[in-house]
This record gives sequence, structure tokens and C-alpha cells, in this order.
Amino acid sequence: MAAPVIMVHGAFCGDWTFEAFEAPFIAAGHAVLRPALRGHGMGDAASAVVSVSMLDYAADIAELCRSQAEPPVLVGHSMGGLVSLLAARRAPVAGLVLLAPSPPWGVAGWSLEEGVTAFGLHLMGPFWSQAVTPDRNLMLRYSLDRLAPGDRRPILERLCPESGRALWETLNWWLDPMMTTSLGGQTTAPALVMVGEKDVVHPPATARLTASRIGAELEVQPQMSHWLPGEPGWQAVAGRALTWIQARAAS
Repeated sequence: MAAPVIMVHGAFCGDWTFEAFEAPFIAAGHAVLRPALRGHGMGDAASAVVSVSMLDYAADIAELCRSQAEPPVLVGHSMGGLVSLLAARRAPVAGLVLLAPSPPWGVAGWSLEEGVTAFGLHLMGPFWSQAVTPDRNLMLRYSLDRLAPGDRRPILERLCPESGRALWETLNWWLDPMMTTSLGGQTTAPALVMVGEKDVVHPPATARLTASRIGAELEVQPQMSHWLPGEPGWQAVAGRALTWIQARAAS
């Protein structure tokens, strides 16, 4: 029986991130769960994410993992990739597929855009105690840049506020004395990191460091950007992830 697959979305997003991406997995016999992270559900108030930590997100996903009849495979995008890594330290998983994952504690970003984003948050004041409003212009420029205009609008309309605390723990980890996103070594579950060749949010150089830190395989997707679950070419990404999962199950 195929292992269940839990798909974990990134910052400012929701379970809708994987609406199309899940189809090949379901067709292959996997039960797919697409949870909304705490405070990211439809109708949730902006205040629902205030003071929520990355460890809260990870604890919720770990609990969902433990509720399955067998260890699931976690598929995480962007910040959801880091949430998946943290959850895998707290519950048994059969594998990890990380799509352009946010790097864990100790892995420094390599792009100007990563540094500007981390620094820019501080211009908001004590953002770590706030619900941070999504910057749609940044989303258009760096994440949805390969989507047709008509495909961008539905995504922009569904973006939601993000926990400033979770963003601080992820983007400004060197200021976090609690080392919240520290992994403490390589993961015991097999892992695959996939990143777009043109990604400037978490570029290939950063993804390579993350993969090395956790002992994962790394694959760079030619011509692709950050929105791997939905930009042109997502079918190939899903197909490769599915093939990798099936190969691990057969070994």
C-alpha cells in the first residue's frame, strides 16, 4: 500500500498551494493530505498567526504524521519545507521531498534577495510580535514570475498574513538565541531537495547547502523559479517527486 503523503505549504499561503500538484500522487494510489498551517485556514483572522512559532507549525504537522496508519512522506514547499524538516524530528516519516525549502538554522542565504528580505522585515518595527501582511509585489516579482497574469490573480487573492515570529525564526535565525530551526544533524529519513535554476528566493546555492546539511539528494530544475508546485513545468516536478518516493518504497 502506498504511503500517505502530507503536503505542507509555505509562508503566506494555504492548503490550496497543492490543489493541482496532488493529482499525480492520488492517481498513483497515495492518500494525500493538504493541511493548512495554524492560522492559515479559510476565514481565519489575521490575529490567528500572532506569536505562532515554527515549532508550533512543526508540532501540528508532527501530530498529523503520528495519526496516520503508517509513516507518511512529507512534501514541503518553501517555509513548509523547513516545517517538514522540523516535524520529521518529532514524528516518524518515510521520506521528505523539499521544494525550494527555507534553510534551517546555520545555513546562510546566498542571494541578494534573501538578504534584503531578512533585513527589510526590521523596517516594520517589532515584526516578530505581529501578523505580517503579504507583499504582493514581491510575490509577483520573485515567486510567481513564470506564471501567466491570469494564473497569478487567484493566488494573490488567497494570500494570508504570516506569523512575524515564524518569519523571524526562519529569516533572521542568527538573532534567535533559542536556535528554533536548528536540526542538530542529518535527517534519518531519505530526503530529496528540488530547486528551480532561476529561483532567487531560495536559490540553488542555498538549496545545495541545505541538502548537504541534512544528507539529502539535490536536483536543480532547469529554467524554473520558486513556485515549483504550480508554475509551468510543475507536472515534471511532481512526476520526479513521485518516482523518487516509489523508488524509496521499493528499496
